[in-house]
Amino acid sequence: MPESLIFDIKRYAINDGPGIRVVIFFKGCNLFCAWCHNPESISSKIEKMYAPARCIKCGTCVEACPENAITLTPEGIITDPDLCKMCGKCAEVCPTKAIEMSGKVISVDEIMDIIEKERIFFDQSGGGVTFSGGEPLVHTKMLIRLLDECGKRGIHRAVDTAGNVNTETILDVAKRTDLFLYDLKMMDSDLHREWINSGNEKILHNLTVLAEAGKHIIIRIPLIGGVNDTDENIEHTAKFISELAGEKKLVHLLPYHAIAENKYMKLGKSDDFEKLKEPDKETLERAIAKFGEYGILASVGG
Repeated sequence: MPESLIFDIKRYAINDGPGIRVVIFFKGCNLFCAWCHNPESISSKIEKMYAPARCIKCGTCVEACPENAITLTPEGIITDPDLCKMCGKCAEVCPTKAIEMSGKVISVDEIMDIIEKERIFFDQSGGGVTFSGGEPLVHTKMLIRLLDECGKRGIHRAVDTAGNVNTETILDVAKRTDLFLYDLKMMDSDLHREWINSGNEKILHNLTVLAEAGKHIIIRIPLIGGVNDTDENIEHTAKFISELAGEKKLVHLLPYHAIAENKYMKLGKSDDFEKLKEPDKETLERAIAKFGEYGILASVGG
């Protein structure tokens, strides 16, 4: 993994842990979920995002490009990937923000300065910082430095992860983490591999290990119609969670929405959104009821 990149910093967040929070989004992930709502988070490299609908075809970006990598056409701009060095000068001069760069190297000190400016909201609301992605645990070195620094300053630390890393890594991070937001996609490993390009054995094992270590965990389940919203998967998931060590875990169901389609277009990527459906109200209610049968409090959102 090259030097860690940050692709977004979200202030005043209220759905990524308790209280009002700052969420730091690492760029780069070792999974590839078919429904990913942050496709710009998957690659660990800087990417250019282009929105043709915003482009006024002024040619400013063409003039600014030092590599002559941009061509203006009647349909908009075309970037030669062999020439483009991702310097971002085109995005800097674009008057309509039709071009944006995703991914930036930001130092630990710079991130901590941003976090410190939000402390008043943490203190008043019981909030803190959430490290998300992408997958923050593949950026272990920088993540641990940030967690250690937040710990020294008494700032609540949450990590949003899918847990697809070595157990030694997640336990090292766990020493410095107050809350895990743990993404659990589905129980069948073959289906997991079909939709996410990876089996789930490591993910399930690490969740079990964290629970045995007594860590505070909220489990997040992205619920996708026709993929993992079946009665069989919900039953198996509820049973697995109910058998985890320690206190009963809260479950947040995150219904799929096709909100990322525009992002895929900006990245020049295609995705078959027709295969993915929003779960209906009855399915969500049935899932909540099933978790309840196992003594698990589940809710939509969070």
